[in-house]
Amino acid sequence: MDSDDASSAVTTPALAFFGHTFDEALALRDYGEEESRELAVEVAAHFSVETMRLTNMIAWLLVQRAMHQGELTREEFRDDDSWRLGGAGICLEEPDVDIELLPPYLSDLLRRSERLYSRIARLDSMAAAETR
Repeated sequence: MDSDDASSAVTTPALAFFGHTFDEALALRDYGEEESRELAVEVAAHFSVETMRLTNMIAWLLVQRAMHQGELTREEFRDDDSWRLGGAGICLEEPDVDIELLPPYLSDLLRRSERLYSRIARLDSMAAAETR
């Protein structure tokens, strides 16, 4: 096996993992979009926050895919904090509403996107440590 084969064997599982996680984030972003048009303003704000959280995750996953495909170097990732996952202060804080009072699809979206954000935040920390 030459070095090109070895490097593709190493990156293929990572790309598959990121692809699956990216698909999960996209599916969550579209989850409840139709129903959210009927929400009261104060509840719709929570839906908007979740949409922003998911957009943040999708952007980070795109950066990771670019890095794994060689379009962005590890050094560029390491040297520019703007490539890192942002919004932890907002995305990991407790919602200021009792999620049990929200429509079921919205409380489900909050739980699922928070779990996905936590997973991606761990990956971001690992990726940053790996490049140092």
